[in-house]
Amino acid sequence: MKLKSNKTNIIANDIDAYLKTHQNKSLLRFITCGSVDDGKSTLIGRFLYDCKMIFEDQLAQLKIDSKKSGTQGKKIDFALHLDGLEAERQQGITIDVAYRFFSTEKRKFIVADTPGHEQYTRNMITGASNAELSIVLVDARNGVSQQTKRHTYLCHLLGIKNFILAVNKMDLTNYDETKFNIIVKDFKKYTQNIGIKNFIAVPISGLVGDNIVKKSDNMKWYNGPTLIHQLENVKLLKSEDEFNDFFMPVQWVNRPNQNFRGFSGKVECGNVKPGDIVRILPSNKTSQVHSIVTYDGNLDQAKKNQSITLTLKDEIDCSRGQIITNKNSDIELSDQFESTIIWMNEKSMVFGRSYYLKIGTQTVSVFVSKPKYKINVNSMEKEAALSLDLNDICVVNITTDQFIPFLSYKQNHTLGGFILIDKMTNVTVGAGLINHALRRSQNIHWQKMDINRFHHAKLKNQKPVVIWMTGLSGSGKSTIANALERRLVEMNKHTYLLDGDNIRHGLNKDLGFTDKDRVENLRRVGQVARLMNDAGLIVIAAFISPFELERDMVRQMIGKDEFFEVFIDAPLSVVEKRDVKGLYAKARLGKLKNFTGIDSAYEVPKNPDIHIKTSNISIEEAVDEIMKKIINSIDF
Repeated sequence: MKLKSNKTNIIANDIDAYLKTHQNKSLLRFITCGSVDDGKSTLIGRFLYDCKMIFEDQLAQLKIDSKKSGTQGKKIDFALHLDGLEAERQQGITIDVAYRFFSTEKRKFIVADTPGHEQYTRNMITGASNAELSIVLVDARNGVSQQTKRHTYLCHLLGIKNFILAVNKMDLTNYDETKFNIIVKDFKKYTQNIGIKNFIAVPISGLVGDNIVKKSDNMKWYNGPTLIHQLENVKLLKSEDEFNDFFMPVQWVNRPNQNFRGFSGKVECGNVKPGDIVRILPSNKTSQVHSIVTYDGNLDQAKKNQSITLTLKDEIDCSRGQIITNKNSDIELSDQFESTIIWMNEKSMVFGRSYYLKIGTQTVSVFVSKPKYKINVNSMEKEAALSLDLNDICVVNITTDQFIPFLSYKQNHTLGGFILIDKMTNVTVGAGLINHALRRSQNIHWQKMDINRFHHAKLKNQKPVVIWMTGLSGSGKSTIANALERRLVEMNKHTYLLDGDNIRHGLNKDLGFTDKDRVENLRRVGQVARLMNDAGLIVIAAFISPFELERDMVRQMIGKDEFFEVFIDAPLSVVEKRDVKGLYAKARLGKLKNFTGIDSAYEVPKNPDIHIKTSNISIEEAVDEIMKKIINSIDF
């Protein structure tokens, strides 16, 4: 297979010399971004073609594809070299991120071709996350669009410091200098507003090849560099507060036999050598590096981006997700942060709901609070945020279920950037950047008490549990809960009944019945149940609790061994007939919004600890069934 190349015969005559020269070239990672149909894929295809980086068989196939699916008549459609998905070719848009490698005499490049369509902004974020430079394309006919601004802001938010404005399709404007200058002026106004200090503007035609690799004869009024010249010679700007100390997230504990125990991972920052004193986070234990092990043998020193296994002189507890760093590094620990979140799911975020947060190699549970404000990418104004929808950018406070090592995103992307994962579907729903830890997380500490839940429970001669009853309104939760409490009191047990309606008269009086308010309602009740549980009480909770995720959240709060989920099962047809309060009738008439079972979903428990079908048994029989399940868990 031949490569269409005009390189010197050094490849044929001295391949070792060529490879050595190639290896020493610097590598630049960049992306192309902008609005849909601004010519990003065409530009990269032209790059590869003009740099002689398309193989002969690839070029032949490209000519065939251009005849079949191209949009340029008899000419080669360079975009098809990047748009490999059938859906992309049918619609003429980029959907997925396409990565390509090419090189020139001066530099190596990895370019990410990212989609411009608003629906696929999340894919653009993926491409931008590892980029050092962004080429923002603008169609000369359309000027700076909202999506141009969104992509530019996201690149800036993700820490890209180097920007090139490529005003594309100049051939379709008759190479109009005035249009070029207007676009540059508009883009400059926007970038200054969001904090981008400098950018280079180049008028180009990706299809024709103007100012890509060679200077264009059609734009003699332009005296600046070509696009490839700028890429070859750009001096990359870096953040002033970039973190430099050594740290390595532990990916796995390497234990092939009883004589070896090492901690494997990739060095994300700094360097390390045998004899260095290191600290394990979050435990803060210290030890000394004994050796640096690799497949090719032990190293005297490991540097950034090397994958290694560290052995320590002390037997220290260290597992996946923890951080090995310098003894005196500035990596902090916290469980509360101010963060900027980019929402990437078509379903709106439910504030207060629990998500998984993955940062580095660690995964923890996290609660996202009510948003502080949403950022308007056009005006950069801070707007009130009642919801967080697809592509929204919002500043929020988040709380993790444990202390985690972190840096701000400006300092380090690995320990400052994270993704949010839906617990039920395992779908990545958002990406986030840590701005800083909340001060209260440093000032407030858990106070250890001399008298704990064991002492409280022993005084009452019982084991504390939470009996959580869930079901539709009218299923019989309150009735059964009341009867169960009577039965327990008759046995001299110390109890407390938390009822959904009663709680909303006081503690949760400020909450409505939207999804986010239901989530917050259960979060508060779960915390109250846990406190009462700590006091040694048997807590009975009767709440509709329609969402499985929040029921699991409460289970995690209490502890799986002390939590009983009781599904009070009554079909919708049955509870509508009962309808003592007349609520279902109002909901059917549209007079009662967000009513569970009618216009708000109820997620049936998949594996409840106790399943009570109220249409088949009496109240006393239901209590008997519950007692059979819990009796061994409440007696000493």
